Amino acid sequence: MTHRYEDVWVSTADPSVIGGVRRTAVALATASGFDQNHTGQVAVAVTEAVSNLVKHAVDGVVLVRPHLERPGAVELVAVDKGPGIADLGRALRDGYSTSGTLGIGLGAIARMATGWDVYSVPGRGTVLVLHFTPDGLPDPPLRVSGLRRPIGEESVCGDAFAFADDGDAISVLVCDGLGHGGLAAHASREAVRIFMEDPHALPVAALERLHRGLGHTRGGAVAVVRVGRESVMFAGLGNISGWIAHAEGRQGMISLPGIAGHKGRRPRQYEYALPPHATVVLHSDGLTDRWDPASFPGLFAHSPAVVGATLLRDAGSRRDDACVVTVKQGR
Repeated sequence: MTHRYEDVWVSTADPSVIGGVRRTAVALATASGFDQNHTGQVAVAVTEAVSNLVKHAVDGVVLVRPHLERPGAVELVAVDKGPGIADLGRALRDGYSTSGTLGIGLGAIARMATGWDVYSVPGRGTVLVLHFTPDGLPDPPLRVSGLRRPIGEESVCGDAFAFADDGDAISVLVCDGLGHGGLAAHASREAVRIFMEDPHALPVAALERLHRGLGHTRGGAVAVVRVGRESVMFAGLGNISGWIAHAEGRQGMISLPGIAGHKGRRPRQYEYALPPHATVVLHSDGLTDRWDPASFPGLFAHSPAVVGATLLRDAGSRRDDACVVTVKQGR
């Protein structure tokens, strides 16, 4: 799966964004063949979720896009630094809602969605992820998610990612194109193209192809990982951070110095054991590598999208392009 869309994060500082986000979600649902009933559920759930951000969030942002793992599905990611939800169980019960909204509450929003997840820490904010499918039927647990955000007011992000699942393992590429803007984005898109020619190759073989193939671009930092049921294979060149994270801590994966396409040692591949219930995290240097799992109680029991959105919010910088990909263990 390649990420063919720019992630357009919309600030919820202005109430007028509610209608715009709803229309975007409805347009995606209609294009994916949702019937009138399911499209209406998307419209109501998205309206309520964004309304809550407008009313209560600090630095609230929302993203609506085609779902990365589920063809035809629509995904909403809502992130804020607001007061958080002190009693999540109460918030999920019927009859509890914020004043002045449609009054359906978080529990009803969750029931309208095919899948949902929420992570909230009082005083730090909330991350809510919803996805909707045309038939509304439950689907298998989600295993991978990726999020991007451009520097400042740029319209394109110089970071990119791609992934592929062969049933036994998920292979992932993250590329941070050198610099920012269009030329950096061109380098990272070219990395995606090269990777997707043979996405299930061993990481070291993929990295060798990328190093050879990016010479006509600016180049960039590149990492390739293959996440199986019990182990992770990793090869990196440049400052893409790779981590195996769980509730008790994290283990870093080794990336060699260099710029793919221009300079660097011969790529090497490293293999690591994957503890039960671990999450593999790859991110560009648009996120600080100083985040600590202990600072996020319970986070790594959540879905890949919630983990990634929380890290992007709390470890991300607006002074650089940012990209984070999160992968759960194989089934």
